[in-house]
Amino acid sequence: MLPSLQQLRFLVALADELHFGHAAESCHVTQSTLSNGIKELEAILGVSLAERSKRSVLLTPVGGEIADRARQLLADASDLVEAAKRHSGAFRGDLRLGAIPTVGPFLVPKVMPRVRAAFPDLRFYFREELTESLIAGLKAGRLDAILIALPFAIEGLETLELFDDNYQLATPLDHKLANRDAVTGSDLGGEKLLLLEKGHCLQRHALSAFPEAHATQDDSFAATSLVTLVSMVAEGLGITLLPQLAIDAGVTRGNRLALAPLVGACPRRIVLAWRKTSARADEFAQLAEVFRAARDDLPS
Repeated sequence: MLPSLQQLRFLVALADELHFGHAAESCHVTQSTLSNGIKELEAILGVSLAERSKRSVLLTPVGGEIADRARQLLADASDLVEAAKRHSGAFRGDLRLGAIPTVGPFLVPKVMPRVRAAFPDLRFYFREELTESLIAGLKAGRLDAILIALPFAIEGLETLELFDDNYQLATPLDHKLANRDAVTGSDLGGEKLLLLEKGHCLQRHALSAFPEAHATQDDSFAATSLVTLVSMVAEGLGITLLPQLAIDAGVTRGNRLALAPLVGACPRRIVLAWRKTSARADEFAQLAEVFRAARDDLPS
């Protein structure tokens, strides 16, 4: 007797959440349904997959190994379905796209009207998560494609580069670096930057934009969004680096701050990524063209 894909999906959800209630919610089933599914899977495999207590859940070593294998099986099953869908017509059915928070809000709303016009039979589902979570979701089959920023470790994925995203320095109006035509790495030497909290790839990318400048992060504050960063700068609490995509989309509009282009900064590269086993590579190439066109039409 073989495990069902549903049982494997329950195990992966439990591995991700380490909580029966939260895992059940993510699978859109009741907690008892998920718990019974895990017990049935244990009976089929003849091993204990999870250690249960009143307050916590831990996977056994074999449970962790089976969960990792289950992720790949679920991803392969998803690709099998998509391969079959390709024969029923180009780009129809469901597309589950993920994007990082420093790209999604500024690009996806501009893209959606174009996507709906170009692919009327496509049902589009969007998730916004941090890079590591997006890559894990892609490899597990929870997502079909993701919008992320490089450099980042992306072994096992195919990518198409969409555009380079440069930075501008955002400062209070009375800052010594305000109102300049351009700022270089030497101008940032010794400066402390207000940045996003750790876990956001932009936090690492901003610090490495000028490796020779030795700029550091202001440890007294870490933001969860670019909107918060902009507000902090406008209130005179520090300076930051903002991606050009967000500026062109209007993130600084209505705030009293100064912007200056950064000369010689290493840009982040925005890419569309998917699994190498996916049968939708041709469709993703079409989607990439739509994203590039939407970026080009943003006012600069």
